[in-house]
Amino acid sequence: MNRFLFSTIDVSRQVFYHTAQTFAIVNLKPILPGHILVSPRRVVPRLADLEPGELADLMHSVQHVGKVIETAYKAEGLTIACQDGPAAGQTVPHVHFHLLPRKMAGDPFEGHNDEIYPALEHAEESLPKQLLVVEAKDRDPRTRAEPIKMDADEDRKPRSLEDMEREANWLKELFAKS
Repeated sequence: MNRFLFSTIDVSRQVFYHTAQTFAIVNLKPILPGHILVSPRRVVPRLADLEPGELADLMHSVQHVGKVIETAYKAEGLTIACQDGPAAGQTVPHVHFHLLPRKMAGDPFEGHNDEIYPALEHAEESLPKQLLVVEAKDRDPRTRAEPIKMDADEDRKPRSLEDMEREANWLKELFAKS
C-alpha cells in the first residue's frame, strides 16, 4: 500500500484519490459535509515550492476531484481555498487546497458566504498536536512542522479514523465510476 503524508501525518487511510504527484483526503473535522483536501504528494510548504509539473497536476486534481465531490454531495458550487503561508492562515506546512461543496439553499453559510473563510482558519487548527509527533529519523529537515494549535470550535468534534476511512472508501468507488 502507498504511504501518503500530510506534512508529517500518515493519512494513507483517508486517501480516496491520487495521481503520481497528488492526493485527496477526507477531512478530520469538516466544516461542511464533503469538505476535503487536495495536496501534492511531495511535502512542500508553499505553492512557489512546487515544480511546474506538480502544480499542473495539483490544479488538474483540484478540478477533477471538485467535479466528483460536487456531484457526490449534490452541491451547486464549490468553495476552493488555499492558505499559502503562515501569514495567510496556513498552519500545516504542506500545500493543500480545501474543497467545500456549497448549495444555494440549505447551506449553513447561506446569506453570509464569506463567513466560511474564518471557519477555514479554524479548520487549519483542528489537528491534534499528538498527530504531528514523528520519529526524528522519519522527519525531513526541510519540512519540520511547527506545533499545530487546537481548534477552539468544540462543536466540530474530530471524526474517528474508521469514519474517515468509510467516507474515503465510498468516494473511491465514485472515482472508479467517473
